Amino acid sequence: MTDEERPERPTPQPDDRDETQAPAPSPGLGESIAAAARRSGLGQLAEDDSSTGAALLGALGGIRGLCETILPGLVFLVLFTFTQNVPLSIGCSVAVAIVFTVVRIVGKTPVTQALAGLIGVGISAILALITGRGEDNFLLGIWTNAAYAAGILISMLVRWPIIGLAAGYLMGDGVAWRKDKRKFRVMQALTFLWFLLFAARLVVQVPLYLAHTDEATSALALTKLLMGVPLYAPLLLVTWFVVKGQFPQKSVTNPRPTSSTK
Repeated sequence: MTDEERPERPTPQPDDRDETQAPAPSPGLGESIAAAARRSGLGQLAEDDSSTGAALLGALGGIRGLCETILPGLVFLVLFTFTQNVPLSIGCSVAVAIVFTVVRIVGKTPVTQALAGLIGVGISAILALITGRGEDNFLLGIWTNAAYAAGILISMLVRWPIIGLAAGYLMGDGVAWRKDKRKFRVMQALTFLWFLLFAARLVVQVPLYLAHTDEATSALALTKLLMGVPLYAPLLLVTWFVVKGQFPQKSVTNPRPTSSTK
């Protein structure tokens, strides 16, 4: 066989996986993820042209939003620490959440955040009142953190990091960011930071829950407060700065969100 008759061999290609080979999520799922990003506060940071501090406060729901997030848990912590009375501590915590919701309804302001908080506090209260154990007031939060951690980890393992999806759809980039390997790695790293947040909560709170003592329950209430907004807010801000650097030409045209800081 002459050289002309030999079949042409394909040119070897470098062994580098194409990040776009995995099936893309449906547009509906992408929009749902973007909506969740707006509720988390990323959308507020993207739209607010004021100072970083003011933008972050707005992303967390403002002063009222912070009070709605923190005060029910703080009331439970103080009362349970000094009385060890589960019904009293839980009842006052639920009452605070109810007051915030009523104030929003009377003032004709958006009630989504307050109502979501009231539902969460109410379910947690029911669990604790049924068992008579104060630590069960935090069981829903523990399972919620476990679900978030599992979902985030799965998104990383299947190479569709949830922060990348949220940022892509929020910033009008869709899934095009996956074609840029540097941007893909940055989104994986950001997603891993959020995984660490929820995993750290579980590492600290689960042993306290399993201790089944009044002292551990008070410590559990305290750690929930300390590992809530104080960790969530800085990570949200870091996430926005990184996302803004990765999508400098994009803009957000969606309505302002309310925050979620469980």
